[in-house]
Amino acid sequence: MKPLEIQSVIETPSLRLRPPRLSDAGHLAKLLNDFEVARMTTSIPHPYGLEDAEQFLKSSGEETFIVEHQDHGPIGTIGFSEGEGRRAELGYWIGKPYWGCGFATEAARGALGWAGSVWKRRHVAARHFIDNPASGEVLCKSGFLYTGQVTPSVSKARGEIVPSRWMVWLA
Repeated sequence: MKPLEIQSVIETPSLRLRPPRLSDAGHLAKLLNDFEVARMTTSIPHPYGLEDAEQFLKSSGEETFIVEHQDHGPIGTIGFSEGEGRRAELGYWIGKPYWGCGFATEAARGALGWAGSVWKRRHVAARHFIDNPASGEVLCKSGFLYTGQVTPSVSKARGEIVPSRWMVWLA
């Protein structure tokens, strides 16, 4: 995989996707210390404190974006990781106060536009826990298609394995 070439900010109609800053830690810790948010992710523990947020921000790569709303500040994160077989995988979360506002879909569309135009990816994978159909809707609205594959995934916050539905986005 060639090195990532992040553009400093991705502008969408109501959001900015920008590189993380250590000063974001307080916002992220507050939003992620909600079990309802953390339980729908694979890697976020619960409880989630300021030290967890600082560690995440220090270790974030160029493929991670803070999802920032002009009136509310940081409301989540979105980014790409390298999965099995060097497959690019999209992951995201949005704080519960902002659920149902369309921000996850807007952020995903912006990030996927970057993945196709800047990162030159022709396809990106994503998955959602089977008990999180809202995330499946976000991914469908963003152009993902179901693959029919369901695999077990760890939920760190739940401390258990949860079936995940795989999807793919094709540029």
